[in-house]
This record gives sequence, C-alpha cells and structure tokens, in this order.
Amino acid sequence: MQTEALQLTDDFSIDALQHRTFDVPDPAPDEVLVRIRAVSLNYRDLMVVRGLYNPKIHKPRTLCSDAAGDVVAVGSSVQNFKPGDRVVSGFFSDWTDGPLTDAAARSAMGDAAEGVLITYRLFPAHALVPIPASLTYAEAATLPCAGVTAWNALVSVGNIGLSDTAFLLGTGGVSMLGLQIAHLRGATTIVTSSSPAKLDQAKALGATHTLHVAHDADWSTQVRDLTGGKGATHILEVGGANTLALSLRSAARGALVAIIGVLSGPEVSKEQPFNVRPILMNGLRLQGIFVGSVVMLHNLATAFAAGGVRPAIGATFPFHAAKDAFQTLNAATHFGKIVITLD
Repeated sequence: MQTEALQLTDDFSIDALQHRTFDVPDPAPDEVLVRIRAVSLNYRDLMVVRGLYNPKIHKPRTLCSDAAGDVVAVGSSVQNFKPGDRVVSGFFSDWTDGPLTDAAARSAMGDAAEGVLITYRLFPAHALVPIPASLTYAEAATLPCAGVTAWNALVSVGNIGLSDTAFLLGTGGVSMLGLQIAHLRGATTIVTSSSPAKLDQAKALGATHTLHVAHDADWSTQVRDLTGGKGATHILEVGGANTLALSLRSAARGALVAIIGVLSGPEVSKEQPFNVRPILMNGLRLQGIFVGSVVMLHNLATAFAAGGVRPAIGATFPFHAAKDAFQTLNAATHFGKIVITLD
C-alpha cells in the first residue's frame, strides 16, 4: 500500500516542504495501520519547519504529532482494536503511563520519530485511544499535544477545582483547551488577548473574565484586581521567558505556574529580567510540562465526551493546501486550533 506524506526535506522553510509518496508495510504483530483523517498543528511544528526546534533533525522527516483516523488493519497480537475503529494517537507513541522516560521521550512524533501528516501510518497499538462518538476526527486531532499538555498541567499536576482560578495567556490551542478543561472542572478563568473578537470567542467557550491587553502590556495588576488581590492559582505559561516575570506577579500564594511554551523566546531578555523573589515569597510551584501520556489522552477524551465539550477549531485546510495551514499558524491570526484534513 502506498502512502503520501508532507515532509521536511533539504531546507528549513514552509516553502521547502514537499509531498512524497512511498510504500507502507503490513502491520507487525503489535501494530495498527491507520488511515489518517485529520491532523492538527502546534507551534512546535512551525519551530520544526523553521529549524528552531531541532536543527539536527534527520531529514526527510514527516511532520506533526497529532492525528485521528480509522483503523485499516491490525497485527496478529492486537486485541483492543479492529478495522473500522476511530482512533487518535498519543504525542509520544511510547509514553503510555507513569513518568516520562528517556526512551519514551525519543518517541515524540514529528521530531525524533516520524510524524503523522501522512495518509496511512503504522502505530504501536499502545499509542492509540478510541475517539468518543461525540467528537469528529478534526476535534479529536486537537487533543494529543495541546489538549494533553493543558490536561497534564491543570488536572494531572494541578488538580484544578471549584475554588481555583486559571489564568490563560492568549487564545491559541493550549490556552483555549485549557480554558475548556478549567471550565469543565468548575474553576474561574481569565483569558488575555489583543483582539476583542477573540475575547468574544473565549467568552463563548466559558471564560469568566477576559482582558484586552497589548502584546507588551503588564497584565499582572489586572489579574490581581479580578481575583480580589489574591492572584491566579493555576497559570498556563505559554509565552516563555519574556512573559514569565508577569506570570509570577499574577500568581497566588502556592500557585502552580506551568511552563509550557516559548512563544516569546526561551531566554530571559533585558526588558523582562527574571526575579526569583515572587517564587520564594509566595511559595510558587514552577512545573515544566512536556505534553503527557497516552493515559492522559484517554482521560481527556473521556472527560470531554462526558461533559459535551467540543474543542475550538479556528481554521481547516485540505491536505493539498497544508503549506497554507503552516502559513496561517505563522501569521498567528487564528483562534484555537488549526486542522488539516486528509479525506
């Protein structure tokens, strides 16, 4: 059987991405062959394409980590899936549960391992989760990276609940899925954006408070005002080094500040120097979050199905226009997630 993939080849650029066709073998005893129907993009994918994530990545490399599709065939040892089942794949194909190991970290798709922006792909059976009937392929494809990252931070680590306040920077995939998770768990939520239209969309997803802020604004005082001076108990820090200082000033005593993204860069700048005093004085927890396990993906999908939650998709592109999807991600004008369909 032949499969078609979008691959990073010789150069690091969106324009250099190429569609390539090659053969896919039959499943090994513990493998499942999946017809990919939808793939969602993450900021990590753009960094890979630019050469900023791993300049030494092996090329050619099939892109992306988040896929949903149909089971086509199963290996002789596979008992939990059959042809026709709808499935979504974990970000790390070998991180099933428990702590992340070095070996499992090397199974991150779209970087250390081949990605999922491909029409047919083999997966180990333990990497797959059934898609709930309430979710479409596109909606399920938003969950493996952004959704699981937010779930790991807010639920697996943060155990967010009714008495908590989640502060969410911007309206990208992690933040909006985090908003939906926090809302589902009964927490108060605060969302920032420089776009009034996007804040309206966040309100529609259940945001308790929205803050219209400029990209370089100090929003920490506003966060404290909205929380009666206490600060937020859970912060999804997707901005990186240059927003971390503001997040620390926005945090309540004992708060969890989940370090997730590097949208503003990984290194502290002179404009936003790092000060450890808020960490010490307020007993803050700074927790790096590197996505999560297949079990977390299963728990997230189950919770969304039970709560009737539908992930926010801001733009959808057909496979032949996948480069346009990357350009849209690069422009950062979208709300929620960007999905590529491979029907």
